[in-house]
Amino acid sequence: MTDSLSATLGALADPTRRAILARLAKGEASVNEIAEPFDMTLAAVSKHIKVLENAGLVRRGRQAQYRPCTLEPGPLREAASYLEFYRRFWEQNLNQLEAYLAQVQRPRTDTKN
Repeated sequence: MTDSLSATLGALADPTRRAILARLAKGEASVNEIAEPFDMTLAAVSKHIKVLENAGLVRRGRQAQYRPCTLEPGPLREAASYLEFYRRFWEQNLNQLEAYLAQVQRPRTDTKN
């Protein structure tokens, strides 16, 4: 069994799935509505939605014949928290590198001859 963060990051690895999430961020939509801008079969889009659903990023509802897909933001928050730790790590290290480079590039005022 895959942990939820791995499932989320795996689902986000595909540009089509990221585009589907961007569409659902605007509001719920049917599979047909989601599939409109893509040059692929409805079955292929449904497979992408199933991956997102398995990762907990999408929920499919049921309203009579209409089965809307809705964005579930919880797993995105978990991924954002994970990535934020590394953003801060790299920002701190790059700031330290910048300070070091500024120090070594300063003209030396050595009084020894």
